[in-house]
Amino acid sequence: MHRTSRRPSTPPTSRSRRRLIAGCVAVAAVLGLTACGTASGALQPPSTAAQPSGATQPSGTAATTIAPAPGSDGIPPATGSAPATTPATPSAPAAPVKPRTPSPTGTPSPENAPSAPASPTAPAASSSPAPPPAHPGAGPVIGSTASGGRTVALTFDDGPGPATGQILDLLAQYHAKATFCQIGQNAAANPALVKRVLAAGHRLCDHSVHHPQPFAKLPHDKAVYEITAARDMIVQAGGPGTEVHWFRAPGGGFNADNEQITAGLGMASLGWSVDPRDWSRPGVPAIVSTVQKQLKPGGVILLHDGGGDRGQTVAALKQLLPWLVAQGYAFDFPAA
Repeated sequence: MHRTSRRPSTPPTSRSRRRLIAGCVAVAAVLGLTACGTASGALQPPSTAAQPSGATQPSGTAATTIAPAPGSDGIPPATGSAPATTPATPSAPAAPVKPRTPSPTGTPSPENAPSAPASPTAPAASSSPAPPPAHPGAGPVIGSTASGGRTVALTFDDGPGPATGQILDLLAQYHAKATFCQIGQNAAANPALVKRVLAAGHRLCDHSVHHPQPFAKLPHDKAVYEITAARDMIVQAGGPGTEVHWFRAPGGGFNADNEQITAGLGMASLGWSVDPRDWSRPGVPAIVSTVQKQLKPGGVILLHDGGGDRGQTVAALKQLLPWLVAQGYAFDFPAA
């Protein structure tokens, strides 16, 4: 019996493979891919999982790690691994956010808190004396005459100076007594004027060495120097037997500390009750008017014979002295 030879059939595996390749080609055509599988036409085996961008690359390529995204804390992972470097082609960064600054305890501060410059180390406690207690101090600040009644005390600050001689001449004409609150360094520079003041029967007042202001803000040691040294300069300029009865703080800057210093030196703190602000040179009429309006019996008038041009003070005094006499005022010294 004649048998017809049959061609061996294609193994199923080969047909399945060709069908799979054909299907892959069709899919690739649809997707626009240029290849599917390897050059031999075989498909690559499917990967077991998508690798993270920081995973180890195949052998033969450099490892790449990922840097923290812009705006993150930039803190390394808890395992202590080093911060990663920036990838070659990063994605578009988000809007920058200020990094958080760790607090002294290690806890991050609130997100986006404004960053401030680190503050310097706190200084050690100051060795300067504690501020003096609040006013009042060792005693009242004098603002009245010694005798009271219809009396007036004329006081002149900041000398001795160029106007002191003229003022002494005017006072002599009206037999008026006055108190001169002298700057220590001015007294040391003009001892003849200090002696003339004393020879005319007037009295002296300490007005500090340099007239620093605000006087009440001076440290204790500085206040001691300004008061004590000025008194010594005045005494030395005046000669043996010179007495300084009062201290007047520059600008009226009295406090408990400088009042106690003053009392410890045997002086009283001298203020005033009438202030025409002649030092500012407001004009002769203004000086005269202010004194006439503010003065009450027993008052203490503040004027200046030093510290600048005192022509207005001298001119105002020429009007005030006869007016005071006409008003029945007697000239006195401040209370002590």
